[in-house]
Amino acid sequence: MRRITMAAAGAIFALSLAACSGSGAGSTDDESTGAPADTGDLTIGVAMPTQESERWIADGDAVKSGLEKAGYKVDLQYANNDIPTQQQQIDQMITKGADLLILASIDGTALSNQLQSAADNDIPVIAYDRLIRDSENVDFYVTFDNYKVGVQQATSLLVGLGLLKADGSKGDAAGPFNIELFAGSLDDNNAHFFFKGAMDTLQPYIDDKTLVVKSDQTKIEQVATLRWLQETAQKRMEDLLTSTYSDGSKVQGVLSPYDGLSRGIITALQNAGYGPGIDAGMPIVTGQDAEIASVKLINDGVQYSTIFKDTRKLADQAVTSAQAFLAGDKPEANDTESYDNGVKVVPSFLLDSDIVYKDNIQSLLIDSGYWSADEVASGQAS
Repeated sequence: MRRITMAAAGAIFALSLAACSGSGAGSTDDESTGAPADTGDLTIGVAMPTQESERWIADGDAVKSGLEKAGYKVDLQYANNDIPTQQQQIDQMITKGADLLILASIDGTALSNQLQSAADNDIPVIAYDRLIRDSENVDFYVTFDNYKVGVQQATSLLVGLGLLKADGSKGDAAGPFNIELFAGSLDDNNAHFFFKGAMDTLQPYIDDKTLVVKSDQTKIEQVATLRWLQETAQKRMEDLLTSTYSDGSKVQGVLSPYDGLSRGIITALQNAGYGPGIDAGMPIVTGQDAEIASVKLINDGVQYSTIFKDTRKLADQAVTSAQAFLAGDKPEANDTESYDNGVKVVPSFLLDSDIVYKDNIQSLLIDSGYWSADEVASGQAS
């Protein structure tokens, strides 16, 4: 609840600034709230993919809270990673008269009919963190710099192996190191950005044999993890250990694009006799999303790193962008080139992310109020 409250407060602050600047519906703003006086008559549909990930629960709650604090009605739905369910939920939002949609898609190619219906009803659509593909009816995209996230994941792997120092300078290690690669779900556009950023960073080390992908599985189609499922990653890691490392060789690093996958990978490694921690032979394993269970693993010296994408800021930006649309304006974009969905380049607002190591958990996560010291110690959100 603390994180949700902070997200809402940030959203209100951003909206208040917009009101003070005279942008949007400035002449009709309620001076006591900074929001248009008639926002209570407007409903925003928010579709999130799943409640199986703490990250998406936090996103949904933060977006809903921020929108409600700004005076809007909110219809928040989770689809349990089931595409037909999400399609039906969005259809119902449109039927009920939603004035705007914020959509975090399960499959970025599966919502064309819903988006056409939204366009036919003059309903703006904001894609939230996952780009919706193959439709001209995506009006805006709020996300992080996902190529940079991939670069950061690969960089943290190189730092953990000693090939780089945290400041980016050359490390003392020489290699060669055996590594394996994991990617996200192919139907999630972000997975491709993450993997490209990571591979562009790792490829020179692979080319000069400093890094060896012993399984030879280096294409995203070979290393993808459908629906980002932890158990799928665990099974693949188990299969890799059996098929590739039964000769007595050891895997020394694993590129993982998400904390849930990382925990499955770590479980497979521990079951095979690695670890229990890095000091006892656990490979360097990366991650993403700063989920509390993985932050504890990092603090305990088991998982090496994660990428912190402050979803409070993402929720704030979604609220700000929604208000611009509903005031008859266009949201501010800071990228109008990178995100081609196959039909159009979608104007986007990109946020920055940070690499989390054990030694900066305090400064990045605890001091910012994202997690408390007690939550990090226990591995559970309060």
